[in-house]
Amino acid sequence: MNAVLTTALTVLGALTGRIRSGWENRGTEAGASTLELVILVLGLITVATLLVATLTAAVKSRTDQIN
Repeated sequence: MNAVLTTALTVLGALTGRIRSGWENRGTEAGASTLELVILVLGLITVATLLVATLTAAVKSRTDQIN
């Protein structure tokens, strides 16, 4: 497996676990603050960017092998 893909999946797993534990520990709070939502959105954008970069590199590498 590509090293970048492995790294991206590791980061994605860590962020998913962090988000999951954060939601479980929220207790009785009614909603998320604006800062929490901004941090969550920035994290998701970062993961999406890493995933796109990884997939692009993998596809380019594979097409170079074919050619």
